[in-house]
Amino acid sequence: MRQVREQKGIQDVTIEDVEGVVNGDVYKESNGPTDCYAAISQVDRLQSEPESIRKWREEQKERLEQLDANSRKQEAEWKEKAIKELEEWYARQDEKLQKTKASNRAAEEAFVNDAEDIFPGTEWERVAQLCDFNPKSSKQAKDVSRMRSVLISLKQAPLVR
Repeated sequence: MRQVREQKGIQDVTIEDVEGVVNGDVYKESNGPTDCYAAISQVDRLQSEPESIRKWREEQKERLEQLDANSRKQEAEWKEKAIKELEEWYARQDEKLQKTKASNRAAEEAFVNDAEDIFPGTEWERVAQLCDFNPKSSKQAKDVSRMRSVLISLKQAPLVR
């Protein structure tokens, strides 16, 4: 019973040998701690862990592997979703850019057509078309009240040349 051979896969190691190494009786002439460490590792191997701990360790390993697989799968799904959303965003941006270009071309054509129709006495109507004098519907973030007041004063009292 004291002799432990081939039971746990350890060959030619007895309990007395291990106890002697741990207590420092056997390998006193060695010049390094490697023999003690080897003996301690042999003791650890001799003391088998309980079945419940081994079972828990295996279940834990399986559960962690499953969690890793799920996280990799979820990461791949997120990447696919991100790529799809990015492509949709680029498509919307391109569509918006095309609409803006078309509206700018139409506004430029209308401006050029209006610029050709210059009649005396219509200068202020043209200024009124270019400027929005309604302060509530102004879409600009800048304060243009001074410019508005200058244009209104010029309309009421034009400069004399």
